[in-house]
Amino acid sequence: MRELRYRAGMSWSPAARPALIVIDVQRGFDDAAFWGRRDNPACEANIAALIAHWRAQEWPLVFVQHDSANPDSPLHPGRPGHDFKDCVTGDPDLLVRKQVNSSFYGTPDLDAWLRQERISQLVICGITTNHCCETTARMAGNLGYDTVFAIDATHTFDRRSPDGNLIEAAALSETTATNLHGEFATVLRAREILGSGA
Repeated sequence: MRELRYRAGMSWSPAARPALIVIDVQRGFDDAAFWGRRDNPACEANIAALIAHWRAQEWPLVFVQHDSANPDSPLHPGRPGHDFKDCVTGDPDLLVRKQVNSSFYGTPDLDAWLRQERISQLVICGITTNHCCETTARMAGNLGYDTVFAIDATHTFDRRSPDGNLIEAAALSETTATNLHGEFATVLRAREILGSGA
């Protein structure tokens, strides 16, 4: 897998209570026959490290769970794939359930909760890079949150373009990083977030 090469070595300054938003890290995404080939095999380990760090700091944790309306989807409620993966441990401060890409269009209302808790900084991780994670990051940036996107704590899958060309997952992830960085969010790797000195 080609490694992303965007301004590596950056650091971030955590706010008083940054929230970690863990999006759709569900068992159904392990179904390669349904989704295809993925990138970033280190995704789950990086998510687990971020969750552990947030718990150690006693910072807010938000888990987001996708309730697919498609009865054939591995993420449909009632299917085993709807459950969180093993790397998503413990209880969050908030559990958001959604049926669309953005975590801001779920239940309960994520934006309302963040504002009630006076949280201004978000770190986003999860699945998939270029769908629910990118959409949530774009909305977070537009809503005025100081948003950090943990690119190597996400993964996605190969997809076909409208012309039928195969776009590899790693290229899609790099495109997401390019789209978001400096416009909607600051794109960092997990080690840069964990090495903040907090």
